[in-house]
Amino acid sequence: MLKIVSRLFFLSIILLSLSCAAKRVEMPVYEGVDFREILSSRNNISSIDTTFSITFEKEDTEIRGDGVLKVLKNGDMTMRVYSFGFLAFEMKSQNGVIKTIPVIDRNKGTILTNGLRDCLFWWDMKDFEIEESESDYLLRNLTRMLWIDKKTIFPKKQIISLEDGRELDIFYENPEKSGDVWYPSKIRIELSRYAVTLRIKDISFTPDA
Repeated sequence: MLKIVSRLFFLSIILLSLSCAAKRVEMPVYEGVDFREILSSRNNISSIDTTFSITFEKEDTEIRGDGVLKVLKNGDMTMRVYSFGFLAFEMKSQNGVIKTIPVIDRNKGTILTNGLRDCLFWWDMKDFEIEESESDYLLRNLTRMLWIDKKTIFPKKQIISLEDGRELDIFYENPEKSGDVWYPSKIRIELSRYAVTLRIKDISFTPDA
């Protein structure tokens, strides 16, 4: 009798776990659809609000925190990062003028402005040429190179050329969905000896008024 009760108990635990497990929704497949239509459908997004966990890396040093970010299509943004519940970093960028508390060096400022804006608004790319491989589209203009999966129209990688000749390398992973918009929930940005990894917890896309 005890064995039967134990088996029923463990079976109920397994069934409960399966019922509570999040069902992963498969990404749509856009084969045969002009990918430009998919990209242009996002052109009305004027701002992105997100909460995230963040890891700053420099050589063998890591700093972790949680943050909130609002970034506009024109590049203006506000960002706050908390560590152990305390405000550890604050940034405001408006019309190209960056203010941070505490003051940060140029590399970190570049990642947190140019990097965040273009990596989140990855579809906002003008005057590009297209190269195709079996699995990807490569969009290229004077300052950016963007690899997109041909089936899902999901970004894989982006390279941004900076005015000083350096490059920002951006890598996208873990597709998730907010409303009707698919987005990468893990983003890694690399520049020289610096790297920033974002793991997005929540995100919203605000259309033009």
